[in-house]
Amino acid sequence: MIYETDFKTGVKDIGKNNLIKNKSILEMFENIGGYHSDLAGFGANDIPKTKLAWILVGWKLQVIKRPKYGQALHIKTWGRDATKVCTFRDFELYDENGILCAIGTSKWTLLNIENNKITKLDGVMEHYELEDKSVFENRELEKIELPKTFSNEIEYTVTRRDIDINGHMHNLYYLDLAYEALPEEVYQKRPFDEVHIQYKKEIKRGNTVKCKYSLYNGKHTICIYNTEENILHAIITLS
Repeated sequence: MIYETDFKTGVKDIGKNNLIKNKSILEMFENIGGYHSDLAGFGANDIPKTKLAWILVGWKLQVIKRPKYGQALHIKTWGRDATKVCTFRDFELYDENGILCAIGTSKWTLLNIENNKITKLDGVMEHYELEDKSVFENRELEKIELPKTFSNEIEYTVTRRDIDINGHMHNLYYLDLAYEALPEEVYQKRPFDEVHIQYKKEIKRGNTVKCKYSLYNGKHTICIYNTEENILHAIITLS
């Protein structure tokens, strides 16, 4: 089943040159995915009944034509390619003229909130009526290679405002941290039209993390570690 709805860019959604920010696109993708889950019976309001919550494993975004402030947008989403414990959700974003502006994919797993363990998707995905269509030729999320050296880093301590309904730092705030870790001359080159995020280990309130930057294999790569650098929380690439 392809689920679709309209959005409109607001002031908080725009950045440089009044163009929509990558975070705002991903926020719209996240919201429409939530609406589809509401319809399927596994949305945020269903958690007290199902005891199940969707956990994001990774994002991949490609912007083709970046919308500007005030534009009406139309977004389509659908589930695809479910395994025993993971499934994918794809997205297409169109402008008011029907021009494809961005595509994205995401990978999800299902958490049992009672025992805090990943659960099998048995009997769940049939409610989503999965599609065979994939927006990217590679249907998987490619593994991001770790840089060998870094040229810049920041530290950040997670506060209340960063926490989502699952008690972890919200997935889109990882992208905020990645932008903060960029050297100023790199930051000024935004917007970046390709974003890839892999989540490894959740970050909780009060945790202090190190965000380390490297220009690696032609991409701006940010790794988010704990302070001891023995736990990798996420890897983000921008290009």
